[in-house]
Amino acid sequence: MSNLPHIPSQFLPTLDAGWVWLCGAGPGDPGLLTIHALNALQQADVVIYDALVNEAILDWAPNAIKEYAGKRGGKPSAVQRDISLRLVELANQGKRVLRLKGGDPFVFGRGGEEAQTLVQHGVPIRIIPGISAGIGGLAYAGIPVTHRDVNQSVTFVTGHDQSGQSPSNLNWQAISDGSQVLVIYMGIKHVERIQGQLLSAGRPSDEPVAVVTNATTDKQRVLETTLGGLKTDLDAAGMSPPAIICIGRSVLMRQVLDWQGMLTGTPARDLDPLGRGRPAEAS
Repeated sequence: MSNLPHIPSQFLPTLDAGWVWLCGAGPGDPGLLTIHALNALQQADVVIYDALVNEAILDWAPNAIKEYAGKRGGKPSAVQRDISLRLVELANQGKRVLRLKGGDPFVFGRGGEEAQTLVQHGVPIRIIPGISAGIGGLAYAGIPVTHRDVNQSVTFVTGHDQSGQSPSNLNWQAISDGSQVLVIYMGIKHVERIQGQLLSAGRPSDEPVAVVTNATTDKQRVLETTLGGLKTDLDAAGMSPPAIICIGRSVLMRQVLDWQGMLTGTPARDLDPLGRGRPAEAS
């Protein structure tokens, strides 16, 4: 490994006693951690971490107590209110607390709720953004969420609400009409309902879809299918959460931008996947 450049101390804030930093750990690959996150890990007295945090990252917090506070659908999980109050308790004990969350803490990560509770109890906070799986995870699959030839809009949607059910207050017709590309977090459990809602809203059954599980890790899997075949193909593939579902023509860009496939010698399948007058080449 080459020597990393020295970072002046004024760019590395101090995690003071009694503070809580809410920090995004990225989608899984430890190399996607930010410098601010690494700086926080090296200062923390206590790290409260989520289920989707790569535990290898915790090795960078050698002096910290690690407390697991993961929440996974369908499995015994910590109550969100208890997690938030635990952060308050530790801060009031004068601990330097790092709340480490997968992805970005403010993108379907309940970070806003925890920050609210801390502020209500007079606990000083700092927010450290992270790379969200809906962007970074798709990039590792070779799918750009925006592309000038494909889409000028992208919508991020959660696949379940606070109760664990498919969100009842989403206007799927408006979502379908208003965005060229949809990125759905935590959608596998309710994929059949989501698929049905989008088809009923007029999305074409042959619209490209990709499902990326365990994004950016050595367990990453990518399923390419269509909206009409999504549930059937997903069941056949035996894929399970955590997953990101991308719906839209940007999925076609994977045919030429699957950079991880290039590393293993898999050739690009179509040098013009958007179909602008150039025939697809055989794989």
